[in-house]
Amino acid sequence: MKLFIIFFVFSMIAFPQATTVPSYYSIDAKLTFAISTIFTELDLKNAFDTGEDGMVFPSIALIDLTTIPPRFAGIHAERFIYPASIYKMYVAAEVLHQVSQGKYPLTHTVIVQPPNTVDRMKEIVSDPRPLLRDGDTVNVNYLLELMITRSDNSAANCLIDLARRENINLMMQKYSWRGSEVTRKYLSRTLEDSGYATVKSTETSALHAADFLYRIYTRRLFNPWVSMQMMTLLGRQLDKTKLAAGLPENTMMYHKTGWYASWTHDVGIVDDGSIQYIIACLLPLPEETALPKMKELSKQIYQIFQQEQHQR
Repeated sequence: MKLFIIFFVFSMIAFPQATTVPSYYSIDAKLTFAISTIFTELDLKNAFDTGEDGMVFPSIALIDLTTIPPRFAGIHAERFIYPASIYKMYVAAEVLHQVSQGKYPLTHTVIVQPPNTVDRMKEIVSDPRPLLRDGDTVNVNYLLELMITRSDNSAANCLIDLARRENINLMMQKYSWRGSEVTRKYLSRTLEDSGYATVKSTETSALHAADFLYRIYTRRLFNPWVSMQMMTLLGRQLDKTKLAAGLPENTMMYHKTGWYASWTHDVGIVDDGSIQYIIACLLPLPEETALPKMKELSKQIYQIFQQEQHQR
């Protein structure tokens, strides 16, 4: 393990953060300007004081899935930011990858053990499933459901242990998402595994989150089975208070939300049958401030794509 930590730190130096928009996207200046205008209206153009992490800019990335090549637009999309629970989708992808390789089935059972049991209340209060407790025996599929659909931190810790951070981060290197490596579990540093107590906190960017979702949409995240399993999980998201709140009722959003202290995020694939796009929105704002802004932002962005469709 110590050798891996040394290698991991070296790799972060040898392979700097990847901040370039991939060449398979067409950068759309007009769409970027439209987003910038909305950001100005919603007072999201400036950096916000997050306390420990200092001044941080809101970040957004959009990918139009109806054009060839797909159009890309963004504001501070390449900037790295604390992702809260967004990086749980990276964990889920590697777990499903290992299942697809035959390392274990979705029915493989895990015994929940300390210090992984950190949740004292449900992230989604209306979810009837009980909190995980020390000694519970549950299967991988159940842990994936808890981690993604209600953002369960205890389930995430169990799955990070199962997949192992070094394997998750091989995926990040494979797809050029350098800088978005999973470094931490969802617990106090004093309870972290040996070698991880002082490691840099996990970060990600709207660019990487959006590109991750694009691979899912195009069935190219490892293989079609992994991609479609991820779509299923993201489609069962229980938190509808963020970007999903600004979409019409007939619109499906496959997404992962995240919130903690000064951070409120939502990243997902929007599909109403004719309009399809990816949106990754990372706001350095507490939920009470961010939620109305996210709802209005989502509403206006959907209207942009709706108007463009009518003009074609």
